[in-house]
Amino acid sequence: MSAIIVLTSAGSEEEAKKIAQNLVESRLAACVNIISKVESVYRWEDNVHAAEEWLLMIKTTSSNFETVKDAISKLHSYELPECISIAIASAEDGYLKWLKENTQN
Repeated sequence: MSAIIVLTSAGSEEEAKKIAQNLVESRLAACVNIISKVESVYRWEDNVHAAEEWLLMIKTTSSNFETVKDAISKLHSYELPECISIAIASAEDGYLKWLKENTQN
């Protein structure tokens, strides 16, 4: 089992909570941290934009990534939501066991 963190951002606190709740309830994630009010500067349709967003740090397994990505796409209001996977190189054994027990594999 490979543990990963998936990053996505949401345009509102309500949307961030909805995505987090859905992922944990459906056992696609063991935990989702919501970091409030980050400022994002990005290029979209050849224009530079700035927006207040909520960053989600989704703790899951690599085998769940595609399903997590699909769930985010369905729940998200953005045309092209961010969905980035970062491998967890090392973690405490008990934490990894908890993560595996609380996600579908």
